[in-house]
Amino acid sequence: MKIYSVSDPEFAEFGKVLKGYDTTELLAAMDKIALPAEGVSYEPWIDSLEECKIFADLKENAYGGMPVELGMCWGHNNALNCLEYHRGSEFNIGSTDFILLLAKQEKIIDGVLDTADVKAFRAPKGAVVEVYATSLHYAPCQVSDEGFRVAVVLPRETNTDIDKAPAKDFEDKLLWARNKWLLAHPDSAEAKQGAYIGLKGENITV
Repeated sequence: MKIYSVSDPEFAEFGKVLKGYDTTELLAAMDKIALPAEGVSYEPWIDSLEECKIFADLKENAYGGMPVELGMCWGHNNALNCLEYHRGSEFNIGSTDFILLLAKQEKIIDGVLDTADVKAFRAPKGAVVEVYATSLHYAPCQVSDEGFRVAVVLPRETNTDIDKAPAKDFEDKLLWARNKWLLAHPDSAEAKQGAYIGLKGENITV
């Protein structure tokens, strides 16, 4: 699978890289959090990360004053497994290089997305990477056996537990958590947990 860079023109339809943010303090705080022995951990917000100055900067600038959360996804992963989207952009900042597997929301046809439509993008350590709301994404992939740490900024309360309202539209089948619509590959752990199976084709690994 070809791996592009987030600085390549191919990334423009999926997101952009923001300039002018100092990530030094955030990266140091992220690196103080131990990696799990295996698998991936995720927390919607982490106090030590939200104490970093960049949290306020992203809230006031990147989100225009909206309430946001700053958490982290970290661990070991090299597979697609699922794709998700939110109502609002997500910002990713790695204390390591990392790879994003992305697809466009409009590629979902009759509730299913072919993983042949997924593209891979490598992001460098410290870059502030915006992933547009229309871009399907999931857990980052590592670039080495050492694993990855990626800060995740989203609208506040995203990815938290929710009591689902009665379904009105087909899309409601995809709702997996607050502000989180999920399509699972049949081989994924999420599919076994009851997530909507909406990916066909290869469960991509990098």
